[in-house]
Amino acid sequence: MTIIDSIRKSVVPIHPEGYPFIALFALATIILGWFVGPLFWIGLFLTLWCAYFFRDPVRVTPVKKGLVISPADGIVSGVGRAVPPRELGLSDEPMMRVSVFMNVFNVHVNRMPVPGKVSKVAYKPGKFLNAELDKASEDNERNSLIIDTEYGAIGVTQIAGLVARRIVCWVQEGEMLPVGERFGLIRFGSRVDVYMPTHIVPKVAIGQSMIAGETIIADLEGPQSEAGTHREQ
Repeated sequence: MTIIDSIRKSVVPIHPEGYPFIALFALATIILGWFVGPLFWIGLFLTLWCAYFFRDPVRVTPVKKGLVISPADGIVSGVGRAVPPRELGLSDEPMMRVSVFMNVFNVHVNRMPVPGKVSKVAYKPGKFLNAELDKASEDNERNSLIIDTEYGAIGVTQIAGLVARRIVCWVQEGEMLPVGERFGLIRFGSRVDVYMPTHIVPKVAIGQSMIAGETIIADLEGPQSEAGTHREQ
C-alpha cells in the first residue's frame, strides 16, 4: 500500500450535499481575506468546519434480522411512549419512541433504522425550537417516513432544530431500502425520532452516544421486558 493510498483511506468522505456550501465558504474566505487579512484565517476555519460537518464516514451495519439501528449520530435525548406525527396516520395511540439529538459537530447523514418499503413520506412546516425539547416533536418543521416491515410499520421523523433550517430527504414512496442505507440529512443541528410498536423495549438509555448505521436501538425479535425501560423526562 502506498502512502497516497494510506492517506486516501484515512480521509473521511464528504457527502455531495455539502459541496456547494464548502465552495461558498471557500470563495467568501478568499474574497474577505483579499481585503482584510485576518478574516482569511477565520474563513479558513469556517470552511474546514463546513467540510467536517458534511463528512459521510463508512459504517458497518449489524445484519442480524429484527434489529433496529440508530438513524443518526448523537445523544439519546428521550426514550418512552409518544403519539407519532399525525400527518403520517401511523397510529392515534402512543408508540415506543427513541429520540437522537444531533449537535453541530455530529455526522448529519441519516440512515435507515430497518430494512423495508417506504410507504409514506410526509413533510410538515413548523417552528425551529431547540430540538432537545420534547415539544419540538409537535411544533418544529419535520419530515417523516413510514417503513413497512414484517414486524409492522416503523416511523422515522427528521426534526429541524434551533440552528437547522433545511431537512433533506432523498427517498420516495414505494422504495425498498436496506438497513443502514442513507435516506437524508439535516442542516445544521437537529433530531431524529424512531417510532416502534408499543411493546418494544429499547436497548438504549438517555444520554447514550449513538452511531448512525451501527448502534442497536432495539431487537424486534428478542424477548421484551419492561425492566430497564427509560421513560422520557
